[in-house]
Amino acid sequence: MASPVRPEASATCLLPPPVIPKLRSPSCSSRRERLSDSDFSGSLKQDNHLKSVDLNHVIKLLEETESSNSEELLQALKNVVKRYDSGIPLKELPRISKILNLCAEKIQDHSDFIEPTCEILKLYRLPFYKKKLSDEVNYAKEAQESVAQLGYLMRVPCSQVRIQICKCVISFYHAEPPKKEFEVYQPLSANYKRKMVELGGLAETLVLALALVENQLTEKLWIIKTLQHLSTSEANCTFMMKAEAPKRLCSHMNDADVTGQLLFRSSEVLWNLLENASKEEIVTQLSNLECVHALKEAFTNLLLHGSRHYDRQLRNDILVISTLIAQNPGAPMIETGFAKQLILFATFVEVKSHNPLVKGLKLIYTNEDFELKKLLLNMLIVLAKDLCTVQLLHEGRVMLALFYYVKPHEKPGVLDWSEAQHEELQLHAIATLATVAPLLVEDYMMCQGNTRLLMFLEWCTSNDPFVGQGNSFHGTGGRGNKLSQMRYCLRVLSSVVSLCDEAVNLDLCDQGAINQLLGILKYTASHYKEEAIVLEIQTDILLILSTLCENDPHRKELFGWEGVDTLIPFLKLDAKKFYGGLGHNRLLFSTLDCLWCCVMGCTILEDYFLEKEGLFLLLDLLVLNQRNVCNQILGILVEYCDNPKAASHINVWRGKKEQTAANLLINLWRQEEEELGVKHDKAGRIVDLKKPLVGRFQACQAVTPMPASCPTVAIMDVAENMRAKIYCIICKLGFENLPGLSAKDFVTLAIIRRYLDFKVGEIWGEVCAELKEENFRPVSPDQEAMQVITQTFENVGKMVVSLQTEMLESQHYQERQEERKNYAKIQSLHKQTEMVNKSWENFLTRTSNYEALKKAKKIQEKSIEDSRAKARQPNTIFHPTDIKKLNTTIAAGRLVTVESTPTELTGGPLADTELALKKLPIRGGALQRIKGVKVMEPFKKDSVSVK
Repeated sequence: MASPVRPEASATCLLPPPVIPKLRSPSCSSRRERLSDSDFSGSLKQDNHLKSVDLNHVIKLLEETESSNSEELLQALKNVVKRYDSGIPLKELPRISKILNLCAEKIQDHSDFIEPTCEILKLYRLPFYKKKLSDEVNYAKEAQESVAQLGYLMRVPCSQVRIQICKCVISFYHAEPPKKEFEVYQPLSANYKRKMVELGGLAETLVLALALVENQLTEKLWIIKTLQHLSTSEANCTFMMKAEAPKRLCSHMNDADVTGQLLFRSSEVLWNLLENASKEEIVTQLSNLECVHALKEAFTNLLLHGSRHYDRQLRNDILVISTLIAQNPGAPMIETGFAKQLILFATFVEVKSHNPLVKGLKLIYTNEDFELKKLLLNMLIVLAKDLCTVQLLHEGRVMLALFYYVKPHEKPGVLDWSEAQHEELQLHAIATLATVAPLLVEDYMMCQGNTRLLMFLEWCTSNDPFVGQGNSFHGTGGRGNKLSQMRYCLRVLSSVVSLCDEAVNLDLCDQGAINQLLGILKYTASHYKEEAIVLEIQTDILLILSTLCENDPHRKELFGWEGVDTLIPFLKLDAKKFYGGLGHNRLLFSTLDCLWCCVMGCTILEDYFLEKEGLFLLLDLLVLNQRNVCNQILGILVEYCDNPKAASHINVWRGKKEQTAANLLINLWRQEEEELGVKHDKAGRIVDLKKPLVGRFQACQAVTPMPASCPTVAIMDVAENMRAKIYCIICKLGFENLPGLSAKDFVTLAIIRRYLDFKVGEIWGEVCAELKEENFRPVSPDQEAMQVITQTFENVGKMVVSLQTEMLESQHYQERQEERKNYAKIQSLHKQTEMVNKSWENFLTRTSNYEALKKAKKIQEKSIEDSRAKARQPNTIFHPTDIKKLNTTIAAGRLVTVESTPTELTGGPLADTELALKKLPIRGGALQRIKGVKVMEPFKKDSVSVK
């Protein structure tokens, strides 16, 4: 069956009747297998004895019979209803749909067809049946068109038919199990009908049908109720958005309604659309005068006159929808007066007003009123994003109302918020103040905002027994303490101080804010663990101090040594915590910023920071090579090098493996150029002599003529990477006598030394390229000057390459000399090893072969004899030192044979001398052997015999 003509965006297209296609011919080759009516009757239970109904005959009667002869036709329709009172087979659905459409056409001329039409519509509430599993696919198109036809029947100007159509569609989402069972046919699931509704675009048709029932409340409510069910599906919501359902519903939600259902059901449909459709598109459709005015009227009426729990919930729902609309800059919140009313309702409790709208209006401290208060505070934040509402915020005394909550918590009364609710409202109000205060600086100062915030901070660090509940979003991390209050109070201070309003900052410093903030910084570091909320508080304090002390020497002196001592521990950051997710990276960044703004520029604090080895900590952080802080650290070092004591500290520093600061800076330079894609050869020498500093990205940039006030790519490159800062630091340290550098470092140092020359040449190259791009030829002297300048800087590149090559050759020569020394040492070691091995082999030969031993002995004796002097002086006595008949080649103990002394004087061998000396004879003369003394050893190897 062909698809009926679908209506467009206008509901008036529903009025003409749909096109009814012709039925398929039974002889068609593509026809499906159809059961006869008798077959279908036989498949029913035995309690159904009705005769079969020829649907084609009924269709023919409807097409040919006039309304005046309708008795036979009405009877036939009743038979159809009775015939299918248990459900409709899918194969019969197209003919049933055609019968329904023909009956609807006759209603306009004859009211007797209203009842049969409604009865046939009721058949759609019954299950659909299939004979085969493939029927769901084979008859999907027919089922889709039949279900879509229900929406087009809304054109029939009959209330009963329209209501019955709505009930029929609603029944798809509340299907009941089939009451009867069949032997052949199986009921389809309820999801099948819902799928057909989505594919047929029924939701879009029903939205368009709202234009036909603007003055019929009952029918309108039934359609909206149906849309309420349909809007639970994303596909249906898409069709509803095409028909501009949000705009149509919102603009008529305040129409006269004695039942009170219109506003409720309209808001429910809007909620479903927000959940299942594009939120941006919905907000766009609602951002018009008519819709915003309708929301304003509904909210105001419910707030002032709603007394039921249901009214309060509906009021809050409408306020949420209004908040979403207010986020759209194009929404007419101010033009309709809705913004002014919302500001009034948000502040009437804290600030007394004589406006008649709030006269007698009171909150009864229920959960719904609590939610209302939070939503109104959130609405203030949304409205504050539009600068056009600043005047309304000023007139509504919003600042005074918000400061009502910036005070220590008091015990609640009988009719008051609970402690947990008051804490949540307090945190929400202070968070709102952080957004509103920068817009209303004059109101902030009139309310003595600095004084109130500092006093509140003092209470946060006091010993007051109050502890936070930590139940809300704003109270995260504040359970059992006052950290949540401290966090949002510091956010307010940070937002106000960041304006750099001299009057505000001066008032803050005059009240001792610097010392108080340093005290809080120490307090949080010593009393709390490293949690996310604590790190956030410390980060905010450091940023506030940076803003206050920047470019003000007096405030830097107030920061003082105490401030330096406070910063030192934060610089000792463990690298493992840097990406831990708690905020250590932001804390380090704010610490460095505070160091730069509060210490640099004050000589006393700079020297004290050096005494505390702070410069060493900065270099330790630079070793970590964290990209987001390296640039900042280098900037601090550049400024610190203006201090004459800084260079010596930088040169003294040593990292791991005795790395020096110069080597660290050169390594950073190489990493930076590697990321930029600067071309170098394997040894690190320059490749492009004309553009030695240009990277891949800069080389891809086309030459664009720009005015002199706009920086070029080469100029922007100076600020976008770290090379300029590294060049400045090394210039302060000096390019000579830098410790701990290798040959590769010296090659890179040659480029760094000429960085400024290369950059100037690069800029001149851009000037020439821009002139060429503009087809502008300088005068001859200028042309010659530019050529000379270009050639000069190219020669500088050649000179640097020559110097780099010379350094590499020198290094290569030194390496070869070292290699030779090492090889000579290795050769000497091998030679000594060979000599030791040969000596051992000779020893083994002498000990195992007696002839070899004698031969070696002779050689040894001959060597000894040859080594003695041949000529002897007269009258000299020669004492031989060798031991006769000793067959060893090892050097023996020293032995001197003295032949000039008689044996009688010595008393025999020296071996007996020790025993002889124990008891000397009384008589004089030489030593004699004493009787009774045992001679232990007649001869010792190391003794000396005296003859």
